[in-house]
Amino acid sequence: MSIYQHFREEERAFIDLVLEWKEDVLNQYSPKLTDFLDPREQQIVSAIIGTEGEVLVSFDGGSEQGERKRALLYPDYYEVGNEDFQLSYYELHYPSKFVTVEHSQVLGALMSLGLKRSKFGDVLVQDERIQLVIADEISSYVEANFTSVGKAKISLVKKDRTELLQVQSEFQEKTYTVSSMRLDVLLSTIYNLSRQKVQPFIGSGAVKVNFKTVEQPSFECKADDILSLRGFGRSKVISVEGKTKKDKWRVIVGKQQ
Repeated sequence: MSIYQHFREEERAFIDLVLEWKEDVLNQYSPKLTDFLDPREQQIVSAIIGTEGEVLVSFDGGSEQGERKRALLYPDYYEVGNEDFQLSYYELHYPSKFVTVEHSQVLGALMSLGLKRSKFGDVLVQDERIQLVIADEISSYVEANFTSVGKAKISLVKKDRTELLQVQSEFQEKTYTVSSMRLDVLLSTIYNLSRQKVQPFIGSGAVKVNFKTVEQPSFECKADDILSLRGFGRSKVISVEGKTKKDKWRVIVGKQQ
């Protein structure tokens, strides 16, 4: 039985990478630390590595409720500690009385420094406070070069893990009946929009499934998929309950509050 049959075709390259990481740990008999992974990638790593083999895996992004996390693959004898994940934590100081700094602006400013998205984790926002979780290996570079967000001048203050903001994403569950599991059908149902309005969003790159842009309205969604529509928020297909007597799909979806 092929391992690939449990995943989508477009996930094969990442699956091969995970298998390569696993082989490295087996051959070198030492831990392998990855960059930050999104929740879907974490799910794939967990499924492939399992919990009872010679190689195990743990994840850490600074807090339990964190979204983006680094994975540590390690031999079954190894004792894992927080320091193994090589994380640095910062809080942004900026003139909050005069300017507003948003999550997307912080992401954009970090990317403009030439950083890969995989080198930093969550951007935590709570009221006017903003914190970053980044990989240790880029911390010196970020300290030296991350000095502004838009027109706002910022400074970075190093924080301890225990000082991280506790930001939780809450999903409100609701049951829907849909004619198919197509992406455009689900989005139009969840966000109460016509398919004619949803399809241009998809075609213009404003829709992501499992944190990857999808531009095909006919894309087939599955249980555990995380959908996002720019400007409307995020939702998760919690489960597909089967078909009704009228041959429609009954799905339970969590919509982010």
